[in-house]
Amino acid sequence: MTRDELFENIKRKKSFLCVGLDTDVRKIPQFLLEEDDPIFAFNKRIIDATAHLCVAYKPNLAFYESMGSFGLQAFEKTVEYIQTNYPDQFIIADAKRGDIGNTSDMYARSFFEHLKVDALTVAPYMGSDSVLPFLKYPGRWVILLALTSNEGASDFQLSQVDGEEALFERVLRKSKEWGSSDQLMYVVGATKADMLERVRAIVPDAFLLVPGVGSQNGSLEDVARFGLNSQCGLLVNASRSIIYADSTEAFANAAGAEAEQLRRQMADILIKNKLVEA
Repeated sequence: MTRDELFENIKRKKSFLCVGLDTDVRKIPQFLLEEDDPIFAFNKRIIDATAHLCVAYKPNLAFYESMGSFGLQAFEKTVEYIQTNYPDQFIIADAKRGDIGNTSDMYARSFFEHLKVDALTVAPYMGSDSVLPFLKYPGRWVILLALTSNEGASDFQLSQVDGEEALFERVLRKSKEWGSSDQLMYVVGATKADMLERVRAIVPDAFLLVPGVGSQNGSLEDVARFGLNSQCGLLVNASRSIIYADSTEAFANAAGAEAEQLRRQMADILIKNKLVEA
Protein backbone atom coordinates (compact mmCIF):
# COMPACT_ATOMS: atom_id res chain seq x y z
CA MET A 1 0.00 0.00 0.00
CA THR A 2 1.39 3.39 -1.01
CA ARG A 3 1.19 6.56 1.03
CA ASP A 4 -1.41 7.96 -1.40
CA GLU A 5 -3.54 4.81 -1.08
CA LEU A 6 -3.37 5.01 2.70
CA PHE A 7 -4.47 8.65 2.60
CA GLU A 8 -7.36 7.74 0.29
CA ASN A 9 -8.55 5.20 2.88
CA ILE A 10 -8.26 7.82 5.61
CA LYS A 11 -10.38 10.26 3.59
CA ARG A 12 -12.94 7.62 2.63
CA LYS A 13 -13.47 6.43 6.20
CA LYS A 14 -12.80 9.81 7.84
CA SER A 15 -10.57 7.89 10.20
CA PHE A 16 -6.89 7.47 10.98
CA LEU A 17 -7.54 4.80 13.59
CA CYS A 18 -5.31 1.76 13.98
CA VAL A 19 -6.74 -1.00 16.18
CA GLY A 20 -4.10 -2.84 18.17
CA LEU A 21 -4.75 -6.57 18.47
CA ASP A 22 -2.86 -7.12 21.73
CA THR A 23 -4.83 -10.25 22.45
CA ASP A 24 -4.19 -11.88 25.83
CA VAL A 25 -5.95 -15.22 26.34
CA ARG A 26 -6.24 -14.39 30.05
CA LYS A 27 -8.32 -11.29 29.30
CA ILE A 28 -10.70 -12.41 26.57
CA PRO A 29 -14.30 -13.35 27.49
CA GLN A 30 -14.38 -16.74 29.15
CA PHE A 31 -16.97 -18.25 26.83
CA LEU A 32 -14.46 -18.04 23.95
CA LEU A 33 -12.21 -20.55 25.68
CA GLU A 34 -14.57 -23.26 24.40
CA GLU A 35 -13.50 -22.43 20.81
CA ASP A 36 -10.82 -24.48 19.06
CA ASP A 37 -8.78 -21.28 18.66
CA PRO A 38 -9.96 -18.72 21.24
CA ILE A 39 -7.44 -16.06 20.17
CA PHE A 40 -8.48 -16.13 16.53
CA ALA A 41 -12.17 -16.32 17.46
CA PHE A 42 -11.73 -13.16 19.57
CA ASN A 43 -9.74 -11.33 16.88
CA LYS A 44 -12.21 -12.23 14.14
CA ARG A 45 -15.13 -10.73 16.03
CA ILE A 46 -13.17 -7.59 16.92
CA ILE A 47 -12.12 -7.17 13.28
CA ASP A 48 -15.65 -7.67 11.95
CA ALA A 49 -16.95 -5.07 14.41
CA THR A 50 -14.31 -2.41 13.68
CA ALA A 51 -13.10 -2.81 10.08
CA HIS A 52 -15.42 -0.09 8.75
CA LEU A 53 -14.11 2.33 11.38
CA CYS A 54 -10.35 1.95 11.11
CA VAL A 55 -7.69 1.96 8.40
CA ALA A 56 -5.12 -0.33 10.05
CA TYR A 57 -4.63 -3.24 12.41
CA LYS A 58 -1.56 -3.82 14.54
CA PRO A 59 -1.20 -7.27 16.10
CA ASN A 60 1.58 -7.25 18.69
CA LEU A 61 3.73 -10.36 18.24
CA ALA A 62 4.59 -10.69 21.93
CA PHE A 63 1.01 -11.62 22.78
CA TYR A 64 1.04 -14.43 20.22
CA GLU A 65 4.58 -15.65 20.78
CA SER A 66 3.78 -16.02 24.50
CA MET A 67 1.57 -18.98 23.57
CA GLY A 68 4.17 -20.75 21.44
CA SER A 69 3.24 -22.33 18.12
CA PHE A 70 -0.48 -22.18 18.93
CA GLY A 71 -0.30 -18.43 19.34
CA LEU A 72 1.74 -17.97 16.17
CA GLN A 73 -0.86 -19.95 14.23
CA ALA A 74 -3.53 -17.59 15.59
CA PHE A 75 -1.41 -14.64 14.46
CA GLU A 76 -1.08 -16.03 10.94
CA LYS A 77 -4.79 -16.82 10.73
CA THR A 78 -5.58 -13.29 11.89
CA VAL A 79 -3.37 -11.71 9.23
CA GLU A 80 -4.82 -13.97 6.54
CA TYR A 81 -8.38 -13.19 7.65
CA ILE A 82 -7.79 -9.44 7.34
CA GLN A 83 -6.07 -9.79 3.97
CA THR A 84 -8.87 -11.96 2.58
CA ASN A 85 -11.90 -10.15 3.94
CA TYR A 86 -10.72 -6.56 4.38
CA PRO A 87 -8.01 -6.00 1.77
CA ASP A 88 -8.12 -2.21 2.21
CA GLN A 89 -6.67 -2.55 5.73
CA PHE A 90 -3.04 -1.66 6.41
CA ILE A 91 -1.52 -4.47 8.50
CA ILE A 92 1.32 -3.68 10.88
CA ALA A 93 3.23 -6.49 12.54
CA ASP A 94 4.36 -4.96 15.82
CA ALA A 95 7.42 -7.14 16.32
CA LYS A 96 10.14 -4.55 17.04
CA ARG A 97 12.76 -6.51 15.15
CA GLY A 98 16.31 -5.31 14.48
CA ASP A 99 19.57 -7.26 14.52
CA ILE A 100 22.73 -7.65 12.47
CA GLY A 101 22.21 -7.68 8.70
CA ASN A 102 21.86 -11.38 7.96
CA THR A 103 19.44 -11.86 10.87
CA SER A 104 17.39 -8.85 9.80
CA ASP A 105 17.34 -10.40 6.33
CA MET A 106 15.57 -13.45 7.76
CA TYR A 107 13.14 -11.33 9.76
CA ALA A 108 12.30 -9.35 6.63
CA ARG A 109 11.75 -12.54 4.66
CA SER A 110 9.44 -13.89 7.36
CA PHE A 111 7.19 -10.84 7.54
CA PHE A 112 7.30 -9.51 3.98
CA GLU A 113 7.58 -12.71 1.89
CA HIS A 114 5.80 -15.28 4.05
CA LEU A 115 3.20 -13.26 5.97
CA LYS A 116 3.05 -10.39 3.46
CA VAL A 117 2.17 -7.76 6.05
CA ASP A 118 2.30 -4.13 4.95
CA ALA A 119 4.60 -2.89 7.69
CA LEU A 120 6.89 -3.99 10.49
CA THR A 121 8.10 -2.11 13.56
CA VAL A 122 11.89 -2.08 13.77
CA ALA A 123 14.31 -0.99 16.51
CA PRO A 124 17.07 1.17 14.94
CA TYR A 125 19.57 0.95 17.82
CA MET A 126 22.01 -1.28 15.90
CA GLY A 127 22.21 1.15 13.00
CA SER A 128 21.85 1.11 9.23
CA ASP A 129 22.78 -2.50 8.49
CA SER A 130 20.08 -3.72 10.87
CA VAL A 131 17.41 -1.64 9.07
CA LEU A 132 18.38 -1.73 5.39
CA PRO A 133 17.36 -5.40 4.81
CA PHE A 134 13.76 -4.44 5.58
CA LEU A 135 13.84 -1.59 3.06
CA LYS A 136 14.57 -3.88 0.12
CA TYR A 137 10.89 -4.77 -0.31
CA PRO A 138 8.92 -2.44 -2.61
CA GLY A 139 5.53 -1.53 -1.24
CA ARG A 140 6.39 -2.61 2.32
CA TRP A 141 6.99 -0.21 5.17
CA VAL A 142 9.50 -0.01 8.01
CA ILE A 143 8.21 1.72 11.15
CA LEU A 144 11.18 2.82 13.22
CA LEU A 145 10.93 3.32 16.96
CA ALA A 146 11.65 7.02 17.45
CA LEU A 147 10.08 8.41 20.63
CA THR A 148 8.05 5.85 22.53
CA SER A 149 5.32 6.35 25.12
CA ASN A 150 6.77 4.25 27.95
CA GLU A 151 8.21 5.76 31.12
CA GLY A 152 11.72 4.51 30.40
CA ALA A 153 11.87 6.34 27.07
CA SER A 154 13.72 9.16 28.79
CA ASP A 155 16.59 6.83 29.75
CA PHE A 156 18.03 7.02 26.23
CA GLN A 157 15.72 8.62 23.68
CA LEU A 158 15.80 12.09 25.25
CA SER A 159 19.52 12.03 26.05
CA GLN A 160 21.49 14.85 24.45
CA VAL A 161 23.92 13.86 21.69
CA ASP A 162 27.06 16.04 21.50
CA GLY A 163 25.24 18.63 23.58
CA GLU A 164 22.92 19.48 20.70
CA GLU A 165 19.98 17.30 19.71
CA ALA A 166 18.26 14.46 21.51
CA LEU A 167 19.03 10.88 20.52
CA PHE A 168 15.56 10.41 19.00
CA GLU A 169 16.23 13.42 16.76
CA ARG A 170 19.54 11.91 15.66
CA VAL A 171 17.71 8.66 14.81
CA LEU A 172 15.14 10.56 12.73
CA ARG A 173 17.77 12.57 10.90
CA LYS A 174 20.06 9.60 10.23
CA SER A 175 17.21 7.39 9.02
CA LYS A 176 16.49 9.80 6.17
CA GLU A 177 19.76 8.59 4.63
CA TRP A 178 18.37 5.03 4.56
CA GLY A 179 14.94 5.51 3.05
CA SER A 180 12.26 8.00 2.06
CA SER A 181 8.90 8.94 3.55
CA ASP A 182 7.41 6.45 1.08
CA GLN A 183 9.21 3.64 2.94
CA LEU A 184 9.68 4.83 6.50
CA MET A 185 7.21 5.60 9.24
CA TYR A 186 8.03 6.36 12.87
CA VAL A 187 6.62 5.42 16.26
CA VAL A 188 5.95 8.49 18.39
CA GLY A 189 3.98 8.01 21.59
CA ALA A 190 0.83 10.05 22.22
CA THR A 191 2.08 10.77 25.73
CA LYS A 192 4.94 12.70 24.05
CA ALA A 193 2.60 14.87 21.96
CA ASP A 194 4.43 18.05 22.97
CA MET A 195 7.54 16.67 21.23
CA LEU A 196 5.76 16.15 17.93
CA GLU A 197 6.79 19.59 16.70
CA ARG A 198 10.43 18.53 16.99
CA VAL A 199 9.62 15.29 15.15
CA ARG A 200 7.81 17.12 12.36
CA ALA A 201 10.70 19.57 11.97
CA ILE A 202 12.83 16.62 10.81
CA VAL A 203 10.31 14.33 9.08
CA PRO A 204 7.50 16.63 7.93
CA ASP A 205 6.11 14.24 5.30
CA ALA A 206 6.36 10.88 7.06
CA PHE A 207 3.50 8.93 8.56
CA LEU A 208 3.70 8.52 12.33
CA LEU A 209 2.34 5.54 14.22
CA VAL A 210 1.09 6.98 17.50
CA PRO A 211 0.27 4.61 20.38
CA GLY A 212 -0.88 5.77 23.79
CA VAL A 213 -4.35 7.17 23.07
CA GLY A 214 -6.95 5.44 25.22
CA SER A 215 -5.63 3.36 28.10
CA GLN A 216 -2.42 5.42 28.35
CA ASN A 217 -4.42 8.69 28.36
CA GLY A 218 -2.67 10.35 25.45
CA SER A 219 -4.57 13.31 23.98
CA LEU A 220 -5.88 12.81 20.44
CA GLU A 221 -6.37 16.56 20.07
CA ASP A 222 -2.75 17.30 21.02
CA VAL A 223 -1.45 14.59 18.70
CA ALA A 224 -3.44 16.09 15.82
CA ARG A 225 -2.47 19.67 16.66
CA PHE A 226 1.25 18.93 16.53
CA GLY A 227 1.37 15.92 14.20
CA LEU A 228 -1.02 16.38 11.26
CA ASN A 229 0.40 17.07 7.83
CA SER A 230 -1.13 17.56 4.39
CA GLN A 231 -1.86 13.82 4.01
CA CYS A 232 -2.93 13.41 7.64
CA GLY A 233 0.38 11.63 8.34
CA LEU A 234 -0.96 9.91 11.45
CA LEU A 235 -2.02 6.40 12.37
CA VAL A 236 -3.29 6.62 15.93
CA ASN A 237 -3.35 3.26 17.66
CA ALA A 238 -5.75 2.18 20.38
CA SER A 239 -5.58 -1.34 21.75
CA ARG A 240 -6.86 -2.16 25.22
CA SER A 241 -9.47 0.61 25.31
CA ILE A 242 -11.14 -0.96 22.27
CA ILE A 243 -10.60 -4.71 22.40
CA TYR A 244 -11.23 -5.01 26.15
CA ALA A 245 -14.10 -2.53 26.32
CA ASP A 246 -16.36 -5.36 27.54
CA SER A 247 -15.85 -8.90 28.80
CA THR A 248 -19.31 -10.32 28.11
CA GLU A 249 -20.75 -11.90 24.98
CA ALA A 250 -21.36 -8.33 23.77
CA PHE A 251 -17.63 -7.58 23.68
CA ALA A 252 -17.48 -7.07 19.91
CA ASN A 253 -20.34 -4.56 19.93
CA ALA A 254 -18.62 -2.69 22.76
CA ALA A 255 -15.37 -2.65 20.79
CA GLY A 256 -17.20 -1.26 17.79
CA ALA A 257 -18.81 1.46 19.91
CA GLU A 258 -15.45 2.46 21.39
CA ALA A 259 -13.87 2.55 17.94
CA GLU A 260 -16.75 4.61 16.57
CA GLN A 261 -16.31 7.17 19.34
CA LEU A 262 -12.66 7.62 18.37
CA ARG A 263 -13.51 7.68 14.67
CA ARG A 264 -15.99 10.50 15.20
CA GLN A 265 -13.34 12.55 16.98
CA MET A 266 -10.95 11.85 14.12
CA ALA A 267 -13.56 12.83 11.53
CA ASP A 268 -14.07 16.16 13.32
CA ILE A 269 -10.30 16.74 13.29
CA LEU A 270 -9.97 15.91 9.59
CA ILE A 271 -12.89 18.16 8.69
CA LYS A 272 -11.63 21.02 10.87
CA ASN A 273 -8.23 20.83 9.19
CA LYS A 274 -9.84 20.70 5.70
CA LEU A 275 -8.38 17.28 4.88
CA VAL A 276 -11.86 15.89 4.16
CA GLU A 277 -15.23 17.42 3.46
CA ALA A 278 -17.98 17.38 6.05
